Order: sequence, then C-alpha cells, then structure tokens
Amino acid sequence: MSSEHAVSGHEPDSDPETPHLDFAGTTPYEDYVQADVLTHLQHPRSDDPGELVFLVTTQVMELWFTVIVHEWETAARALRGDDLPVAMAALQRSAWELQSLNASWQPIAHLTPGQFNAYRAALGEGSGFQSAMYRRLEFLLGEKSASMLVPHRGAPRVHDELAKALTEPSLYDEVLHLLARRGHPIPDEVLRRDPAARHVSHPAVEAAWTAVYAGDPESELVRLGEALTEVAELVWRWRNDHLVATRRAMGSKVGTGGSAGVAWLEKRAQKNVFPELWSARSHV
Repeated sequence: MSSEHAVSGHEPDSDPETPHLDFAGTTPYEDYVQADVLTHLQHPRSDDPGELVFLVTTQVMELWFTVIVHEWETAARALRGDDLPVAMAALQRSAWELQSLNASWQPIAHLTPGQFNAYRAALGEGSGFQSAMYRRLEFLLGEKSASMLVPHRGAPRVHDELAKALTEPSLYDEVLHLLARRGHPIPDEVLRRDPAARHVSHPAVEAAWTAVYAGDPESELVRLGEALTEVAELVWRWRNDHLVATRRAMGSKVGTGGSAGVAWLEKRAQKNVFPELWSARSHV
C-alpha cells in the first residue's frame, strides 16, 4: 500500500478504467519527457510577469529549432543516399513543425513598447541572433557565415558543432547534387564550391529547376521542389513575423546584443531561401 493510501485510509479505486497510479519512483512520463527539468529552467531576472512569457516562448522556439535541424539533417543524409521518400517525409514533417514554430510568436507578437521595456534590461546583451541552434538551421539552408561562429568561442562544444556544420554541405547542396545525378547540367563550380561559403543564386541552377517544372508535374523532382518551396516560404514567414514583432515592441531602436534591430531583420526578410526555386517560376 502506498503512503498516500496509508494516510488516507482509502483503498485504490477499483474502477477498471482507472489508470495505474502507484509508481515506486518518478512516473514513466516524467522519466521520458523530463517535464520537471523543463519546467524549472525558467529564471526571470525582473519582477515583470511578462518576462516569464517571453522566456518560455523563446525556450519553446529553441526546442522547435532542434527538431527542425534534426529533420533537415535527416533529409540531407537521405538525399545523399538517393532515398527521396525518406527525404520527402522529413521535409514534410518540418513544414508542420515550422508552422508550430511560427505560431510561437503569438504570445509576444503584440507587445507594446512599454510592456517590452518592462523587462528588456533583463536580456542584457542577449539576442536571438546568438542562438547556436538557429545558426545551425540557417547553415542547413545555405546561409553560411564563418563570422557567426565568433559569439560561441566561449563554449567549445557548441563552437565545434557549429564549425562542423559550417563546413558540411547544406540541405540545398545535397538537393543540387541530386539534380546532377538525375541528369540536370549543374556546373562543377556549383557542385564543387566551398561548402562553408554562402549559396549564391546561379543561372544554371535556375535553368535546371525551370526544366524540372516544365516537365511532368507529378514527377519526384517537382514534388521535391514543392516541398522545398513550402519550407522556404515558412522560413520567410518566420523572418517576417520576427520583423513585425520587433517593430511593434521597439520600433527602430538598436537591438539587444548590439544588433541593428529592425534594419538587420529587414535585410534578412528580403532574402529568398533556395532562390532559384523562386526565380525559375518566371520561366516556366
């Protein structure tokens, strides 16, 4: 008999629909999910009640970054092995996950300047652009930049993981290699470029996607192109929602961490992910 039953004097509920309630230690749910750890990771630095909302929201975003990076790394490996069904499944899952990530903006998307200023000082020099997992996400999209490793020099494990991700082919690199193996004339200067360099739009890649979309609309490569386009659109929406939320909360002031704030985010929002997939549509 558990201590609870001994104290209360009641026997366990005999209803056959009652789940098992008595465990020797922590519950199997806790062992698996680690909910007690997750719900004690919040340490607000101000007395403002809105800070906890901001803190939990950003922590949720970090978890979604982790999941999406996992999906895109899975897709990249599958593409490298010519396993298009596995790659497509991972990309399609990531689209749902990106929608959930983007919905994470809602709790903080309507902050007034006064509400944000109530706990902004607690952030100190902290800024979202310092997120290592988000940086890995950007690297997988082909947005490579060695300078973005600098903020992580004080955390050797994180720095090493980012340095490795910087020098590995991006998800889009693997897509272009697949197109080449499927007979599309992707030039060597694209296929053999330095993987640590940012992807730059190339007319031959645009021509390859134009040919793909001009062919069988039900082909595997068209479906791949559409899955990537969905991902690209959702990433754009993420960037744009970030921009709008920042505009509402702080206008054009300098961002936390010394970033240019809205000006930095505007520049990011103008960039197309997988650019040739968008420009090719003008030629089909």
